[in-house]
Amino acid sequence: MAEATVPNSVEAITQDNGIGNASTDTYNEFIKERFEVELEFVQCLANPWYINIIAQQGYFDKPEFINYLKYLKYWKRPEYARFIVYPHALAFLDLLQSKEFREDMKKIDEATRVHELQYHHWRWPNHDIDGADEADSFDAAKPSSTASTAG
Repeated sequence: MAEATVPNSVEAITQDNGIGNASTDTYNEFIKERFEVELEFVQCLANPWYINIIAQQGYFDKPEFINYLKYLKYWKRPEYARFIVYPHALAFLDLLQSKEFREDMKKIDEATRVHELQYHHWRWPNHDIDGADEADSFDAAKPSSTASTAG
């Protein structure tokens, strides 16, 4: 499977999307729409229930979709991350790079557990999660089969 990459030129973007000889206005509209769609999708990843739904619908079984998730990691760069309203979206984008996490999120019990941990973090951001300190809270949010066993 080819590695996902962020297009680095106007030509690459326009040729890949059939607007090779388009005007500057058309290109700018295309880029704006692409930005908005990708931003909205990445932010939806902050919702464990959304991740559970797309997992159950089989998207995580499609190599093209996994490649798309890899491609979306560019949102972690500061020039893009500043537009993210829900920072958990970026944490879940990282977790979704793991096949184990994608498989776990197909299970309603794991999605419920992740949602409860996320709620706990929002409600009490400076408190321990099941005895874990703040440095371990990212591991605690992982479904049990992908959580670190080091303590």
